[in-house]
Amino acid sequence: MQLTITALGNKSTHFIAEILSTISSCNCTVLDLKSSNLAQSTAAFLLVDGNWNHIAKVETLLDNLQKRLEININTIRPEPNLKKPTSIPYSLETISIDRHNVIEDITNFLYEREICIEEINASSYPAPYIQTAIFSTKFILLIPPQVRLLMLREEFLDFCDTLNIDAIIEPIKR
Repeated sequence: MQLTITALGNKSTHFIAEILSTISSCNCTVLDLKSSNLAQSTAAFLLVDGNWNHIAKVETLLDNLQKRLEININTIRPEPNLKKPTSIPYSLETISIDRHNVIEDITNFLYEREICIEEINASSYPAPYIQTAIFSTKFILLIPPQVRLLMLREEFLDFCDTLNIDAIIEPIKR
């Protein structure tokens, strides 16, 4: 059985170590962990594996940890994925002048075409030399086999041209 955990707390509380200790003490295993500092906060995303009673114990202990450390923790028991996706993994990177809704426009474009977004990393920063705000994104996409890749790429680049976004979309190679 698996459990997904999202945690958000003050950067100074070092709560990730406490969460990892809790998971370990319940004889569960961390399959995936992503963490990032956002301003004065830390966000963590974990995927944990264990048998059902150990997962239940983790959930109970995390509830206590949440109250003690004054952090936000949410958990979900994901449904087992028995069907392997036959999608093609692609990376997508964009850069543009930072403007309202640019990330929303890109994600809506992808979702409208039933493209699965596996991961998004986005940030805004001042451009060197001129200090204009720049917005960049990096996506990991899973493109289903029924989507015509050449057509998708052409539509996306036209979409980017209309919004003055520079973009690269290419297959992920191993």
